[in-house]
Amino acid sequence: MSILVSTLGRYLTWRFFKTIAAVFAAIVGTIYVFDFVELLRRSNSLHGVTPGYIAYLTLLRTPTVAEQILPFCVLFGTMAAFIDLTRKLELIVARSAGVSVWQFLLPPVAIAVVVGTFSVVAFNPLSAMMKQRADIIEAQLFGRAGTVQGDGTLWIRQSGIDGEAILRAANALDQGTKLQSVIAYVYEPDGKFGERVEAATATLEPGVWALQNAVISAPGQDPRKVGVYLLATNASPTDLAESFLTPDSVPFWALPRMRDESALAGLDPNGLNLQFQTLLARPLMLVAMVLIAGAFSLRFFRFGGIGKMVGGGVAAGFVLYLVTKVVSDFGEAGILSASVAAWSPAIVGSMLGGLALLNQEDG
Repeated sequence: MSILVSTLGRYLTWRFFKTIAAVFAAIVGTIYVFDFVELLRRSNSLHGVTPGYIAYLTLLRTPTVAEQILPFCVLFGTMAAFIDLTRKLELIVARSAGVSVWQFLLPPVAIAVVVGTFSVVAFNPLSAMMKQRADIIEAQLFGRAGTVQGDGTLWIRQSGIDGEAILRAANALDQGTKLQSVIAYVYEPDGKFGERVEAATATLEPGVWALQNAVISAPGQDPRKVGVYLLATNASPTDLAESFLTPDSVPFWALPRMRDESALAGLDPNGLNLQFQTLLARPLMLVAMVLIAGAFSLRFFRFGGIGKMVGGGVAAGFVLYLVTKVVSDFGEAGILSASVAAWSPAIVGSMLGGLALLNQEDG
């Protein structure tokens, strides 16, 4: 029996890996084509931009998207593999030989752990470097990419010897060291709001922001104008350059260092910390997808309703994805800790998938 299980295990491992890889390649290829067409449309009015250059830019952008859709590839690939194995009666024969559902799940779970770990320690650093290059090219072609808000506004939260301040700028130049159309909300060391400073430009100098032609408004006082307003800061040009990187463009191995340096500089480290914890939780998230796939693809062959069960598995995967996004938004806003926001969807998804399988097979 041990020889049967060992041989079956190697066979199932290859089948699951091949199916997941095929699904991954198909989805990533489709995303590449659609992204390429969209970038071609956006660059249509730009002179000197060739389709080959746009294809290169699309290639740089694709790995980051591939990381995001990896859990769905594992979900769809695992379900497809179980469906194919059962359609060919291979799992039915294995069941009759005494192989349990938990033994069926060992190969895809092992693949999920290995793929998840590899994607974090090896693929993510490559993806992040390509994303950084893509952001630079996008900024040159279409304007600034990365940390801008939906309306194009830039926000910087920083601290200095005089207290904290929040800077709002319409645009940033020279890697964030020069700001345009700046509004600074300055707080006293005890956290009480101090004054509002509006200036045409702001330049980072050693230890201070120099706001040119500033208008200062403080509670209970009339607005006054000054030629230069100096705002103390702990941020360095390197800190600012790194703060304008989106968390998904920072390699996994550099995230702890950049998170700590951002916190020391008074910049908001929540996004970097959340990204680090999310990457750590990725293998468990892929395991959760395997368990959900098993819960929805091992049952219908005995009870009927193939389409309904497959649809249920896909819906469960998307619900888990939406919950992950909502919880991540809470974590980035500081409402939840980064660890809770990153790990809770994977833990809950794994527990629910395992509970469903226990109910179906052993209940």
